[in-house]
Amino acid sequence: MQVWPGEAYPLGATYDGAGTNFAVFTEAADRVELCLLHDDGSETAVELRESDAFVRHAYVPGVMPGQRYGFRVHGPYDPARGLRCNSAKLLLDPYAKAVSGSVRWGEEVYGYHFDAPERRNDLDSAPHTMASVVINPYFDWGDDRPPRTEYHRTVIYEAHVKGLTMRHPGLPEELRGTYAGLAHPAVIEHLTKLGVTALELMPVHQFVNDHRLVDMGLNNYWGYNTLGFFAPHNAYASWGDRGQQVLEFKSAVRALHEAGIEVILDVVYNHTAEGNHLGPTLSFKGIDNPSYYRLTDDPRYYMDTTGTGNSLLMRSPHVLQLIMDSLRYWVTEMHVDGFRFDLAATLARQFHEVDRLSAFFDLIQQDPVISRVKLIAEPWDVGEGGYQVGNFPPLWSEWNGKYRDTVRDLWRGESRALAEFASRLTGSSDLYQDDGRRPLASINFVTCHDGFTLHDLVAYNDKHNDANGEDNRDGESHNRSWNCGAEGDTDDPEVLGLRARQMRNFIATLMLSQGVPMISHGDEFARTQGGNNNAYCQDNELSWVDWPDSLESDLLEFVRSMVWLRRDHPVFRRRRFFHGRPVEGPHDELSDIAWFTPDGGEMTQQDWDSAPASALTVFLNGNAISEPGPRGEHIADDSFLLMFNASPEPLDFLVPADLGRQWQVVVDTARTDGVPPNTGEKVAAGDRITLPDRSLTVLQRPA
Repeated sequence: MQVWPGEAYPLGATYDGAGTNFAVFTEAADRVELCLLHDDGSETAVELRESDAFVRHAYVPGVMPGQRYGFRVHGPYDPARGLRCNSAKLLLDPYAKAVSGSVRWGEEVYGYHFDAPERRNDLDSAPHTMASVVINPYFDWGDDRPPRTEYHRTVIYEAHVKGLTMRHPGLPEELRGTYAGLAHPAVIEHLTKLGVTALELMPVHQFVNDHRLVDMGLNNYWGYNTLGFFAPHNAYASWGDRGQQVLEFKSAVRALHEAGIEVILDVVYNHTAEGNHLGPTLSFKGIDNPSYYRLTDDPRYYMDTTGTGNSLLMRSPHVLQLIMDSLRYWVTEMHVDGFRFDLAATLARQFHEVDRLSAFFDLIQQDPVISRVKLIAEPWDVGEGGYQVGNFPPLWSEWNGKYRDTVRDLWRGESRALAEFASRLTGSSDLYQDDGRRPLASINFVTCHDGFTLHDLVAYNDKHNDANGEDNRDGESHNRSWNCGAEGDTDDPEVLGLRARQMRNFIATLMLSQGVPMISHGDEFARTQGGNNNAYCQDNELSWVDWPDSLESDLLEFVRSMVWLRRDHPVFRRRRFFHGRPVEGPHDELSDIAWFTPDGGEMTQQDWDSAPASALTVFLNGNAISEPGPRGEHIADDSFLLMFNASPEPLDFLVPADLGRQWQVVVDTARTDGVPPNTGEKVAAGDRITLPDRSLTVLQRPA
């Protein structure tokens, strides 16, 4: 076999039409072998003799796409110094573009013996672990263009590749649970009718099913256990795992783009699947443990701000290069449109504390590719000082956990100051305005993959996670949920009616709020997980979306109507915060926003501070939108009155005078359909409207 020196860049395996260049970084190794794997279980070892700046590399003519490979790293095994090299372990390429197979758990994939953790384990892991795959990078993208939907027009739909498609009756059996299933016309039609502009996919980077879960007969369904930051997860591919998964993922992105839907990836750059000092040796740990992981003062152990056993070393230039190379690859080669960063506070831990000016954010800010796509932070981790909602740099949007908590509290009847709800409804200026950000920095959500579904939020007071095998100890215990009078399943028509109304209240509030709304997959069908609020290990019908036989349910139609109401009216998706006064210019003498008590009087400080605070009217002036259109034109819209009654009793609301003479009811969550027909009820200034308990009504006045 011919072996040429090759190049140190790019890292990973790069096929050029005649052969493949291999390059891997390791400062810890004495020697590195490239192992070309054959279908009969044998392997051909090629020593990477060339080294530039600790990158070992070689070019092997004739190595074609589909070739499986791995690395064996020879070097010191000295955990007391943080070094865990072991040539008996076949290691995944950190830059592998595709991965074949899965981990078959046993002592072979660990660097120590179970009965003697201090003793090095020299059992060969090759038959028990995953293999890297050389891919063909060429793909016909045709005239694919990123939709580049502006944030103020964005509606995000969070979904799981398998969960969304596994039970869809319109998909062929072989496409269920796959990337190709996402691209199927039946799925895309649903998303477009719903009004979704962005599909946020739960992790699709190659991940590993935890040893503990497999022993329990469970799986890491959510996928927050990444090992391959460049490879689409092979279990979601219907075409094969020798590189076909890359083509299938690209085809799905292309199809979604054709429908005008962006693809955002939920990415996990804060830790890897190798766990703590008792975890397996699958890749980074055996290649260069101290360069990749944050170790404690005793280098045998890992610092863990993620709750998963380890944290990547965010001050290491090699870790930063890995993350930036991965992000750029997914944008430039896979054509994705943005990222949601799991436990993003960990990425800011350059040293110990969360540092908003850490090197990671500096790199993102100046990168000409990554700085131009959607960047969304989950702004917390489990480390000290890890709750950082509102503290990310101006380029970023954030999952607004305070929005979720405040809206849940309002509708479950928790005594809470109305002022906080008002701030969340109008884009959370208290969190984002002081650093130059705008309402669009707030990703608003009531539910997501983590926690109760929308149905379960109104059907359970307590979590019911017994199926997870941890005696119901896992998962959040404080869910801010309310079961409406019965825990779980019930036949009581009053309870069922109230639950349906509460779901409409949550959806309507979400779509009427300034910021960027996010819907969790299946909530439009009232998907249930039976009260399980931590279904991370439930790869079964408990978590998969149960698509109804008919897509014409009242709730689904209401969700569609609310999304399109938002899309049709710029007053609900402003790009700047409200001023609370008339906007300069000749457009209108009324304030751009005004707040009223149910009696029609303007809110006083005493009203804002009153407890319990559960009812108010909000005036949104469609003729006082301060931000101009794309050509500098004034944006004019209809005006709206939003009437919230979160109290347990019916309340009379007076339509305030001087805001308009005649209004039409366009949303009424007390109705089963939630949205009256166009010939809906007309009301005039000074009229009184009775809102049933726990309901909201929206009045519209033409511009």
